[in-house]
Amino acid sequence: MEKYHDEEWGFPVRTTRKHFEQLTLEIFQAGLSWRTILHKREAFRKEFARFSPEKVARFTEKDIERILGNPGVVRNRKKIEAAIENARRFLAIKKKHGSFNRYLASLPDDLPSLQKIFRAEFVFMGPKIAEAYLESVGRIPEPHDPRCWRAKEK
Repeated sequence: MEKYHDEEWGFPVRTTRKHFEQLTLEIFQAGLSWRTILHKREAFRKEFARFSPEKVARFTEKDIERILGNPGVVRNRKKIEAAIENARRFLAIKKKHGSFNRYLASLPDDLPSLQKIFRAEFVFMGPKIAEAYLESVGRIPEPHDPRCWRAKEK
């Protein structure tokens, strides 16, 4: 957890795969601990084609069944189906804006507006999931304990 906090959480993301990975994992985390998701991250990467949205967007029922059979991931059909649909939506946004980073940069800075936009753009996306995703990729500032070294660097 400490390594994730110190090296990943809240740092700006630049790659398509990392954006899609964070978006997908935040959805799978809903109702669970982030520790559980981090523990299963390698299995998620394997099952979701290293988070290539192009590949995930082409997943079929056969892929869903394969993923549901893997105890190394969170086996929730609705979340798996959401990941596949979100890959398609993610690619449409990327195509329209030229890149996902360009899309994020075009959005307003206030959290309520961002949450509303993400809820409209993606499935299985509530306001807390949207907020966690936006914090995780450095789009909005994340709260830190005042004693945290990252809080002191701001």
